[in-house]
Amino acid sequence: MTQENRTAVTVVGLGLMGTALAGAFIAAGHPTTVWNRSADKVAPLVDRGASHGRTVAEAVRASPLLVTCLSTYDATLQALAPAASELRGRTLVTLNSGTPAGARGMQSWASAHGARFLGGAVKNVPPAVGLPDTLLYYGGDRAVFDEHEATLRALGGDTVHLGDAPDLAALYETAVGVPLLPALLGFFEGAALLRERGLDAGSMVRYSVKWLEMIASVLPRLADEIDRGDYSDPLSTVGTFHEGIAHDREAAADGPVDIAWREPMNGLLERAVAEGLRDQSVAALYELLRKPAPAA
Repeated sequence: MTQENRTAVTVVGLGLMGTALAGAFIAAGHPTTVWNRSADKVAPLVDRGASHGRTVAEAVRASPLLVTCLSTYDATLQALAPAASELRGRTLVTLNSGTPAGARGMQSWASAHGARFLGGAVKNVPPAVGLPDTLLYYGGDRAVFDEHEATLRALGGDTVHLGDAPDLAALYETAVGVPLLPALLGFFEGAALLRERGLDAGSMVRYSVKWLEMIASVLPRLADEIDRGDYSDPLSTVGTFHEGIAHDREAAADGPVDIAWREPMNGLLERAVAEGLRDQSVAALYELLRKPAPAA
């Protein structure tokens, strides 16, 4: 397929991820126009075949498909405001961080200016953009997604439509992202314990990966328990985790390592035991998370 047969794309926002997105479109043969507030990030992409929109309005006008990759929805609105009159009849795809409410507001703004909207998220790091197993998911009108799916697959082979609601990607981005910092903090705590003994953090990477693979393997079972609301046949109980609190505190004191970041989780386990969930699956903690804690 020649470049003339491929959908022209404009990419607005050339940070690390935006640059990777533009590069993937160029590599896939799409006529690609780029714009960034600071023009120094444009030249390497122009050298690879991109066109430089001298203004954001010129960049938007160049293509029927506009992909933005800025930090937030507010930043996206600010960047596109001078080009609002150029949006009519085009498709706007946002790939930025933000809340479901922000995505709904973005869709309303785009619609008010005559543009169709898909809210998306890239679930990988910039070097993975364009690879066959890189995941991106989108929320918005299915017909719009179907029209541009082949083009969007240039960014990653695992391209998913979540549903017609415009905020679904932001919702899943929030939900899926929750475990990241706790998992990293757990790894850092483990590294601190090893380093206190003069051992390299790298020595536990292999074992940590195996442990994370085990966690991944039980997620379908835990999700099923939550969806059914039945925690009576546990792989591991709330009580098992509750009993581990004392062991973890003892190991940290022996380290010595600061584990104060764990205290809210310990409090949740203590609350679960107090509510009679000791012998239930650890997935029963979901029931506490979905309702406010009682006032102190």
